[in-house]
Amino acid sequence: MNRRKIIGILGVISLLGGILMGCQKIGEAEEQRYAWPLATASTEDTVTHVFATTFAEEVERLSDGEMKITVYPQSTLGVDRELLESCKDGDIPFMVQSPATQVTFMKGLCIFDTPCIFENTEEIRAAIDQPEFQSLIQDIYVDSGYRLLGISDQNFRVMTSNKPFIGMESFKGQKIRTMENPYHLQFWKEVKANPTPMTFSEVYIGLQQGTIDAQENAYTLIDSAKIYEQQTYLIETDVVPDYTTLIISEDFFQERTEDEKEILIEAGRFAQEKTREASDERCAAKKEELQEKGMTLVPVDEETREEMREASKPVYESIKKVAGEELFHYYTGMN
Repeated sequence: MNRRKIIGILGVISLLGGILMGCQKIGEAEEQRYAWPLATASTEDTVTHVFATTFAEEVERLSDGEMKITVYPQSTLGVDRELLESCKDGDIPFMVQSPATQVTFMKGLCIFDTPCIFENTEEIRAAIDQPEFQSLIQDIYVDSGYRLLGISDQNFRVMTSNKPFIGMESFKGQKIRTMENPYHLQFWKEVKANPTPMTFSEVYIGLQQGTIDAQENAYTLIDSAKIYEQQTYLIETDVVPDYTTLIISEDFFQERTEDEKEILIEAGRFAQEKTREASDERCAAKKEELQEKGMTLVPVDEETREEMREASKPVYESIKKVAGEELFHYYTGMN
């Protein structure tokens, strides 16, 4: 979907919204004429959709129904790159998306791709919730034309394969699907795998046809995409957390009244916490379901994890050069 088509769709939405909702004066303020769009590229059975819908509902509640947002999931208004461009220009004021996709536009977000740092979700959230880290990350978004309203996770990305996992040797030569992200690619090369960038919509067929041997993703996506039909082993590699961010066009944000801004910020915090709770529940449930559907869960021992961390050192240096030493320090605890 090209940009002209996106704008055309939004024009129709705006027209219909104006017809349905009308416009009247409330004191000195003008009532919102149509629901603001919030777009995602994810399906409705994901944590991303929980984030989007919870935020929209909370904005409406806090504003007593005066601020309305309509969620458009599953790339209805465009794929990830198109949505980012439209969000920056304010055509689509809100979106929920993985920062791994945003690295192309905001280089410093590569910090979220730092591998083999955390042991559990408590450590993940403690790192990203630090005020100093939040301030530095917000600067990256604002300087690029966006504002971060919340960040959640879907636990870690884990690996699936048909090859038994016995340690570092098992990575060697495996054709593993990755996102088109240079730091993900670098990590898998460092552990001697053969990373293959591929859009997620092609993964199932790629596994079926043997184009790839393995892939990594959040438990929820492994289940929703039915990866269990093509893969036997669910390997708890936990290389990087699977983050999802709620962002708003900075220009659109600055056009809001002070009361509206406060509502958006508060609703973002609320949606972030509710999404984290939903993520914990869903990930635990999906891990069990995937095993019930025939997958074998394989934990990774501490010796192997230490070898993975050692192999990650060149990736740390690559990320530090781009993200800066201060941001790297707050996120990883390392210098």
